[in-house]
Amino acid sequence: MRKYGVGHPTAQQALESAWPQPRKKLPPRATRLDPFKSLVDDMLRADLNAPRKQRHTAKRIFDRLIDEHQADGISYGIVRAYVAVRRGEIRAEAGRGSAEVFVPQSHRPGQDAEVDFGDVTVHLAGQTLVCSLFSLRLSYSGKAVHRVFLRTTDLGQWRTLRPVRRIMRSSASVPV
Repeated sequence: MRKYGVGHPTAQQALESAWPQPRKKLPPRATRLDPFKSLVDDMLRADLNAPRKQRHTAKRIFDRLIDEHQADGISYGIVRAYVAVRRGEIRAEAGRGSAEVFVPQSHRPGQDAEVDFGDVTVHLAGQTLVCSLFSLRLSYSGKAVHRVFLRTTDLGQWRTLRPVRRIMRSSASVPV
């Protein structure tokens, strides 16, 4: 072990598991804002019932701490960061915050795709042409295919599906 520059406990841990142990989280350090956090929270709670234009900004809270509570050792950045986090937490505690929702999406290969059409302006041989843009995005892989084709007055179903037919022909199998 001395040959490789590691101690016995490190070698023992490596033999027990190929994955390293998770790092221990350090306790949060005390800040100069700690004695004033309850005052900031009270200001933010009072803002819950205040009209929108009369709510405290982080700058106003900082100024009030300096003027009314002699908090000379704190910086605006500390107050701003604390207010940014705490404002949402206080709204959620009061039942007024928006719920954070995550809806996982799962797509099977070759099953779903998103298709969109749009107009694009193209400068070609000194002329400005308005063309149609076809976009196809495969939901499973996220691959996208875009085709631009000249616009005609008749964009019937055949003209609309022509780019899809080209894409299917160009791939060896159903795209994923």
